[in-house]
Amino acid sequence: MAESTAAVKKETIITSKKKWFDFQWKELWNARELIFRFVHRDFVSGYKQTILGPFWFIVPPLMTTVVYTFIFGQVAKIPTDGAPQFLFFMPGVILWGYFSSCLLRTSNTFAGSAGLFGKVYFPRLTVPLSILTSNLLTLGIQIVIFFVVFLCYYLKGAVALPNLWILTLPLLVLTLAILGLGVGSFVSSLTTYYRDFAMIVSFGVQLWMYGSCVMYPFSQVPESLRWIIALNPVAPIIEWWRYACFGKTSMNPAYLGLSVITTLIICCIGMVIFRRMENTFMDTV
Repeated sequence: MAESTAAVKKETIITSKKKWFDFQWKELWNARELIFRFVHRDFVSGYKQTILGPFWFIVPPLMTTVVYTFIFGQVAKIPTDGAPQFLFFMPGVILWGYFSSCLLRTSNTFAGSAGLFGKVYFPRLTVPLSILTSNLLTLGIQIVIFFVVFLCYYLKGAVALPNLWILTLPLLVLTLAILGLGVGSFVSSLTTYYRDFAMIVSFGVQLWMYGSCVMYPFSQVPESLRWIIALNPVAPIIEWWRYACFGKTSMNPAYLGLSVITTLIICCIGMVIFRRMENTFMDTV
């Protein structure tokens, strides 16, 4: 006589009662395929029906670097610590472009995806995580181009002394991604109630760039103001990558540790607020 087996029922309970630091990592892991689908959508649709297509991944940073080289290198005569001007500006342009894109796109999570969020439930954090990942693919292409340019300058005898710290580049990028996620999540939560933040954030990002060592080395910052620049989590990351590539920096390595700690705190605060707001944002958008 065959034994009968009881049917196993699986239930998914969706509730608005959540703990402050309950990020539901298991739920996000189960939704990893959805994240990859969002990444594929962003990667493909971003340059669909364009003439240059994938070349848009490398044209903006190259053109921006050319402009910076002319304005800040040739006109303003800003020193570059002995590094070739084009090669000096390119790392800052690439890393800042990744960070600013993550921040701006993540800050539009609730307002931009309200139609999708109102139709079906899925972990809301999948959207910001997909943004970080799709931007990471673009950054990877741009970094490859940078190393090609770097190699060309190096073979021509340019002053460039890369060291083993260049292996920390993945950690630097990860720190920028976490910072973009934290700030973007915080701004996205606020814009559900105060739409003014959507207008202010793009302007604020531009101002942030001027304090991030994108157009100048840390050595050109007056000593009395260096601690202020060091409080900006982005500045030590950009300066440290230049040190890894060119072997020169005036920045205390402790500033990089301060940047990582500040980033983790900002990300934790941003994600907590994001999780608290995701239950009620549909009532206000």
